[in-house]
Order: sequence, then C-alpha cells, then structure tokens
Amino acid sequence: HVQLVESGGGSVQAGGSLRLSCAASGYTYRRYCMGWFRQAPGKEREPVAAFRADGGINYADSVKERFTISKDNAKNILYLHMNNLKPGDTAMYYCVADSSFLKLWFQNPTYWGQGTQVTVS
Repeated sequence: HVQLVESGGGSVQAGGSLRLSCAASGYTYRRYCMGWFRQAPGKEREPVAAFRADGGINYADSVKERFTISKDNAKNILYLHMNNLKPGDTAMYYCVADSSFLKLWFQNPTYWGQGTQVTVS
C-alpha cells in the first residue's frame, strides 16, 4: 500500500521561502513518477512540479524559476523548495505518485498524500 506523507507547510510573507517534504513508503520508490500538485480555494487541483520517468522534470509555468523539486532516493523523500513565494501560491499542496508520468501530469495521479497547507500573505 503506497503511503505519501507531506510536511513543511506553513504561513509566510510574500517573498519568503518554504521547503515541503514528502516521505514515501509501501512501494519500490524508483518505479514511480512523483511530484507535487496544489489546490487553491475555489480552484481545481493543478500540477506544480514532477519527475518524469526519464529523470527529467516538469514545472508549471507559474512556478518556473521559483520552485525546485528534488528527491533523496536513499531516504525515499521528495522535496519542493519554494522561493519568492507569492500570495497566488497559497494552496493545499499534495505529494502525488503514479507509474505513468502522463497520467500523473495530465490526468489524475493514482496516489495522493493528505496535503500540507501553504499560506502566503
């Protein structure tokens, strides 16, 4: 059973930084594409950043040059480093995983964490 547990959210002023973490367990870590989604109040969930199967990375246009996704394969932890945060980044952030990158990015990832709230004022 795949488990994804996020941490690191919080409240920050505009221009500040946060680092989100996602501890993954219950499956072979390297066999899955992993990434981050977010959902702002009154809006649909949207992909933020994710690793492709070839090791490359996709970023949403709105976070390019500000957010960086990384992972520690030895510890099975996924990170999202967020810099120069804006009020528009306020959302619940979710760690996601799927065996298919296309399904993860363009459809609906199979596995979701419980989410961690990021509030930028």
